[in-house]
Order: sequence, then C-alpha cells, then structure tokens
Amino acid sequence: MKPETAQYLDKARQALEEVRAVVGIELAEAAGRAAYLAAFHAAQALIFERSHKVPRTHRGVHAQFSRLAKDIPEMGSERPRFLSRAYDFKAVADYEIGPDATVPLAEAISAIEAAGNFVDRITQLLEKTQ
Repeated sequence: MKPETAQYLDKARQALEEVRAVVGIELAEAAGRAAYLAAFHAAQALIFERSHKVPRTHRGVHAQFSRLAKDIPEMGSERPRFLSRAYDFKAVADYEIGPDATVPLAEAISAIEAAGNFVDRITQLLEKTQ
C-alpha cells in the first residue's frame, strides 16, 4: 500500500472516530457529515492506490470510485450508492436551510454503520492486494 493510500485510510478512520463521538451527544447533522467523510476518504484511498491520482471534487471522486468499484466484485453494488446517498447528509448539514433541512438521528446512526462497513471493506481490499 502506498503511503498516500494509508493516509487517506487514516483520515477515514479519524472521521469514524468523530462520528461515533458526535452521535453520542445526538448531533445528527455532524454525525451524518462525518459518516460521509469517512466513506469519501476511503474511496479516495482506493482511487489513489489504483490510479495514483485523486479527483479534486466530490463529484469526481464519486464518478471515479463508481468506475473502479464496478470492476471489483467484492465491492458490491451498494457501496458506490452509499457514497452518493451519504453525500446528501453532508449537503444538508453544510448547505440546506429551513425546517426540513435536518438529518434524522436514526438515519445518521444507520449511516455510521454503513460508513464503518465501507471503510472496512476498502481496507480489506487494499490489504489483500499488497
């Protein structure tokens, strides 16, 4: 594993630590955002390991991750979809306004589990290719 790949995975794990802390005090928007960022950084790790370059935008990371993931049967079809769905949590937390612009705590908790699985699966795949 390249050093930069490991750094992206470390950043993903840091986001998972953050998400577990903020959900404990019921900060659902912060938890949703951190769950997304954990998956986002894990996706960056896979992209960097495979292509030596990471797109600069969220959309670029999503697109490149989806392209790579479809050629990796162990990735499954749900992980690329999760990355896109989890971005909605970040968007609500960072940009949306109004009474409907919230992240329900139950959805944030579900996203935490999915983000942990996402990071674990990518870590396993990258360790397997060493």
